[in-house]
Amino acid sequence: MSDAPAQRVALVTGGARGIGRACARALAGAGYDIVLVDLLAPEMARTAGEIREVGREVLTFEADVASFARAQEVVDEVKQRFGRIDFLLNNAGRAMPKGILEIAEDEFDRTIAINLKSCFNYIRAVAPIMLAQGGGRIASMSSINALSGGVTAAVSRFAYASAKAGILGMTRSLAKELGPTILVNAICPGLIETELGNAVTRSRGPQIAASDIALRRLGKPDDIAQVVLFLATSQPCFITGQAFTIDGFQYNC
Repeated sequence: MSDAPAQRVALVTGGARGIGRACARALAGAGYDIVLVDLLAPEMARTAGEIREVGREVLTFEADVASFARAQEVVDEVKQRFGRIDFLLNNAGRAMPKGILEIAEDEFDRTIAINLKSCFNYIRAVAPIMLAQGGGRIASMSSINALSGGVTAAVSRFAYASAKAGILGMTRSLAKELGPTILVNAICPGLIETELGNAVTRSRGPQIAASDIALRRLGKPDDIAQVVLFLATSQPCFITGQAFTIDGFQYNC
């Protein structure tokens, strides 16, 4: 007999579209009720409708993930509604194409806040719940730019790469601090066909971009969603503190 709870709840930041939407849909298909956090209200409403179509409950919050106070409010309301949170996906992010000689201080701060501090905000809010209920899992979306550094053809340069690299350090540290009760991992996508990824391919052309990938295609949101689903549901799971590169082997990144 499985020890899994009758109800499982997943919170997905940046869940309105792209990778977040694909992950939320995959988790709903696996039996999770879903909490979506995003600023894109119309897209989030569409994703919520798709989740309800498969028979799962969904809560939506129009919220700036950079706000610590708002993260606490969101998680408190989720706890009141569902009583638990089993999986957190820190997916929200933003691009920053400016280099060191162009970027303003507030632009750098905002890039760090959305891509990195948001992970702290939501982990800090959900960790007490997961510890009290005896278990939980967290995955945060980093990037291959965290490993290679931003590139000049990309829409995101050093500030984005710095934030995404910070996620890796946070992941490894919190895996030690929160284990064995909570598993904490990171995902490093390569070029994915999303709004952000399409900005890269527009500048280089999809064929040229894919020519640097061993699998000779760009990734799709569902490619990432399958890895997220594995990290959320695999039983047993002896994986924590890891960063999974999902890029089709992008050898010139």
